[in-house]
Amino acid sequence: MHLSRRALLAGTTTAAAFSAGPSTAATPPEAARRLRTGFERLAQDGYAQLSGERTGIVTNPTGITRDARHIVDVMHADDRVNLVAVFGPEHGFRGTAQAGGSEGRHDDPATGLPVYDTYLKSGQALADIFTASGVDTIVFDIQDVGARFYTYIWTLYDCMEAARLAGKRFMVLDRPNPVTGRAAQGPVLHKEFATFVGRQPIAQAHGMTVAELARLFNGEFLTAPVPLDTVLMSGWKRSEFYDAHGLPWVPPSPNMPTPDTALVYSGTCLFEGTNLSEGRGTTRPFELLGAEGIDRRWAAEAGRLGLPGVHFREAYFAPTFSKFQGKTIGGVQIHVHDRAAYDPVRTGIALLVTAKQVWSGFTWRSDNWIDKLTGSTRVRTMIDAGATAEEVVAAWQSELAAFRRLRGKYLLYR
Repeated sequence: MHLSRRALLAGTTTAAAFSAGPSTAATPPEAARRLRTGFERLAQDGYAQLSGERTGIVTNPTGITRDARHIVDVMHADDRVNLVAVFGPEHGFRGTAQAGGSEGRHDDPATGLPVYDTYLKSGQALADIFTASGVDTIVFDIQDVGARFYTYIWTLYDCMEAARLAGKRFMVLDRPNPVTGRAAQGPVLHKEFATFVGRQPIAQAHGMTVAELARLFNGEFLTAPVPLDTVLMSGWKRSEFYDAHGLPWVPPSPNMPTPDTALVYSGTCLFEGTNLSEGRGTTRPFELLGAEGIDRRWAAEAGRLGLPGVHFREAYFAPTFSKFQGKTIGGVQIHVHDRAAYDPVRTGIALLVTAKQVWSGFTWRSDNWIDKLTGSTRVRTMIDAGATAEEVVAAWQSELAAFRRLRGKYLLYR
């Protein structure tokens, strides 16, 4: 049997090629064997759904196989798929840029493929890039973290809208929601607050996979539907956290180093809208929070609330960049001890309320960024008026219930 050099480089794409590694206590072998990502299923089928198509892929360093090869390298080396372009989001295709940056237009040194920059591009400008690339089908494969303000889901949205304008087919390769897909939590975005950290009215913690979100976007929010294919996972359970799957974790962005970060992010990212450090520049971003002048009283006050699944520890740290760079500051470290009981959004609100109570220096960012993150003025104005965390959470329950009903129409895994 003759094998081309590309096929040899690609390796096998049978089920065995993506088998789990040695089991660990945190990775039950049955769960690791059970799960297949969208890419794994596409490859197992010999890329039949891309046959005859000039293919471009929107991806970043998280687009990897179970044995940690990047899917662009695998697909480029395989004669069965005609990969002709890569589209890089925020932080870039290979992940060399920090927050708010990208890699620009270049040729990938490893494959020679042209890499187009999609960051902060949308509408006709992005459609023109797709047209210029010469692709027939645009594939999306990026690991999400489950929060409305994590920008890759809006890269998905913008690329779907641009593909529609350019007359291109769109395909989403699904991956797990690392913090489970059990329920949506938090406030729903109000349309007048739409930005790149929230284009459409979804909950702050959406509880969906990217394929489910793509179906929701196509059915509810795009100007008109795009020709959409979704390659689903097999064996994923909505109740499973990321470490159940035997998949390697690649930081989707520089300040998302572990699945633990993703677990707290949909609540503590709200501190980006304050003058407190959200832990950027530390080894535990979004788990460490603090500022100059804060002491043990914050952890004590937060602990008195008895929030489910979490403990708060008095902590001191010196960020190496971002807020309070090089200064030793006080605050809290979040320790989640029961993931199933933990509510990240409720916890984030409680920490905002208690920080304002115990620290006289507390202020919101002058641009009211908190309103963009929460999706309205409600959280900021209620906290300023002295509302408790429970009162703030109660205020969004009716709109959250409506979103949960809408979300239910587009769920793909039960």
